[in-house]
Amino acid sequence: MGLHGKRVLIIVENLPVPFDKRVWNEARALTGAGCRVTVICPIGKGYDRRHEVLEGIEVYRHPLPAEGSGPLGYALEYSVALFWEAVLAFRVLVRSGVDVVQACNPPDTIFLIGAAFRLLGKKFVFDHHDINPELYIAKFGRKDIFYGLMVLLERLTFLTAHVSIATNESYREIAVRRGKMPDERVFIVRSGPDLRRFTPVHPDPRLKEGRPFLLGYVGVMGKQEGLDLLLKAVKHIVVERGRTDVLTVVIGGGTEFEAIRRLAEDLGLTDHVRFPGRIPDDELIAYLSTADVCVNPDVANEMNDKSTMNKIMEYMALGKPVVQFDLTEGRRSALKASLYARRNDPVDMAEKILELLKEPQKRQEMGTFGRRRVETELAWEYSERELLRAYRHLLEAQNPAEGT
Repeated sequence: MGLHGKRVLIIVENLPVPFDKRVWNEARALTGAGCRVTVICPIGKGYDRRHEVLEGIEVYRHPLPAEGSGPLGYALEYSVALFWEAVLAFRVLVRSGVDVVQACNPPDTIFLIGAAFRLLGKKFVFDHHDINPELYIAKFGRKDIFYGLMVLLERLTFLTAHVSIATNESYREIAVRRGKMPDERVFIVRSGPDLRRFTPVHPDPRLKEGRPFLLGYVGVMGKQEGLDLLLKAVKHIVVERGRTDVLTVVIGGGTEFEAIRRLAEDLGLTDHVRFPGRIPDDELIAYLSTADVCVNPDVANEMNDKSTMNKIMEYMALGKPVVQFDLTEGRRSALKASLYARRNDPVDMAEKILELLKEPQKRQEMGTFGRRRVETELAWEYSERELLRAYRHLLEAQNPAEGT
């Protein structure tokens, strides 16, 4: 059974599309394979049209309350999102039909829509972006009734899914071990960068503001991203080591954006750190192409240890050496493209950065290794093949236990 003409509905609550690069790459890949793809996602900054068609992909966006900052805040956010996702999903079903629903977490509540569509004979794919039980611990530091709820929702999501898409080996293991999914129904689809769109450009010296060196960071600004540790590392570089020749750019937005900016002021780093916020891809690529070293300060915890960070592969795609804390999936992705600081130790991270700043040849070798690794193993083209293989398995399956 081919994919041509199949109607795929992708639901994502975490980020708007096409800002969410993974989801957008998936939608474009399925469209290229002949599917008719519709995406439901939230409204976001710069993505406020309620309905539009982009590259042949129909996009519906819904309103969303401010991102939650506690269990009750998240419950409100997820409830509102689920309401709009259900309304729009059934609107799409009536207007143009649906053969497959793909749910992208977080949260693990979209399975409710998948279950309803299963009753109507549709297929359900779980696109496993985050391990929510571990994410809950990372955010709140405890196992309580809400943690138990996260475990239950994850289990029900796997139980409902015909096929699960994992972003790495650790997530695949969770799907099989904790989610009890049959091994042959779990596929690894990494969030590798699309090298047709994410390529290095000539460095722009103006972005260094007269400094010899630029450190680059891009990512969501949340509590588990370790940006406080990054700023402490920068303070060690600037204050303790007296390296005022280093400028740091922290690109992105999120719930901790203002708190991180205030922390930079409190640490006396106003002249040494820039916060441009969320910026277009061309500006992002210009900054990272100009950077001498790129950093990933994700806190060492169970969530981050098992998760693949898109920023690492984006740094590598641009040929940049990386400094990060020593985490399992971070090391699996970067290998020799990165130096690994002791877990959650900002001073050691600072020293690893300084080690690279004084060794241009080593920076070049690490950057070249990383770029080659992306080109030969981690680029989106390899993930696209696995995505289409998962969908062909889904649509060709004849096992009644898989909902056919």
